Amino acid sequence: MSDRLSVFKTYKLYVGGKFPRSESGRVYEVTDSKDRWLANAPLSSRKDARDAVVAARKAFGGWSGATAYNRGQILYRIAEMLEGRREQFTAEVAAADGLSKSKAAAVVDAAIDRWVWYAGWTDKIGQIVGGANPVAGPFFNLSTPEPTGVVTIVAPQESSFLGLVSVLAPVIATGNTAVVIASEKSPLPALSLGEVLATSDLPGGVVNVLSGRTAEIAAPLASHQDVNAIDLTGADEVLAKELEIAAADNMKRVLRPQPVDYAADPGTKRLTAFLETKTVWHPTGSLGASGSAY
Repeated sequence: MSDRLSVFKTYKLYVGGKFPRSESGRVYEVTDSKDRWLANAPLSSRKDARDAVVAARKAFGGWSGATAYNRGQILYRIAEMLEGRREQFTAEVAAADGLSKSKAAAVVDAAIDRWVWYAGWTDKIGQIVGGANPVAGPFFNLSTPEPTGVVTIVAPQESSFLGLVSVLAPVIATGNTAVVIASEKSPLPALSLGEVLATSDLPGGVVNVLSGRTAEIAAPLASHQDVNAIDLTGADEVLAKELEIAAADNMKRVLRPQPVDYAADPGTKRLTAFLETKTVWHPTGSLGASGSAY
């Protein structure tokens, strides 16, 4: 019989590339599907939410300005690190979602594959949604996608890891920065993902992870003037309506909640959900009888 004491893990927020406790000092108990205690998670406050937005805005210029190829490399590196911590995430997903170890392992594998899939899209999405437009006149007319900015993500409540990856990866793959509100009842996989991001090549502030009461954190983020968009996937019908009304104050782009099968092919819908289209006109010179003069 071992006489050593177990070392319990202290879960923290992930904001600006660092691991702060909630400024309020509050925590709440996280339990598994059988109501057994797993850990104490930080109970984020409005101040934590504001700090996360500041970090995301600070990181936006560098991340959106990086080449799409570089973003893809960084996302692929994150997938590599997730693969290296597969056993840890399997245990956390099994406890969080009430799955057997084999089913949890399949979910983790699917989440890693999903992350790799989005990593491959970073330098291809521009070819799908951008291009040259035909115009009547001596001009080039080019449309290119650009990231919306700081995106708040209300993560899925029931799919603590695969669902989280499915909503987060496309947001940052396209150059946005994110403030993630983790699943209220199952935040531990999201908080552990923060540890992976911190030790990858992802710049601090690109992803910020908050845990706590979803409604309490989401309200100030929905009305925040420096948040450009909000994904309401993890909000129930009543909360989603309240947040959508608050988001209208500065005309945030809103992705409404809808039923999603996270195991299915995700397509490109989420990649384009938080992109803006920039159109540039450039003169080509006079058009002569023998053809264009550039």
